[in-house]
Amino acid sequence: MTIQLGNLFADVADVSAANIGEEAFSEILARPGLKIERIISQGQTSPPGFWYDQAWNEWVIVLKGRATLQFEHEPAARSLGVGDYVFIPARKRHRVEWTEPQQPTVWLAVHFE
Repeated sequence: MTIQLGNLFADVADVSAANIGEEAFSEILARPGLKIERIISQGQTSPPGFWYDQAWNEWVIVLKGRATLQFEHEPAARSLGVGDYVFIPARKRHRVEWTEPQQPTVWLAVHFE
């Protein structure tokens, strides 16, 4: 296994500008049963009526920016800002209701079984 060095904030503005209209996903580490990725959003939301229904657990933290997540069967969306994290159990249906449109929102997501 080789040593890897990186910076989660490197090229955020460039990646955000290059992916206007789409979130940008960068895999940081992947092993069987584990994936860590950086996600950059800027104004993206889940499509109307769409719910993520993942077969794996996810732990996600907002490193920069702001976002709002909605979980199925919950009356109110949850607002996330810098440093806020959430554990999403497998099969817990959720959607991205809002991400900050004026600046990139940088997420770190850990997907695991």
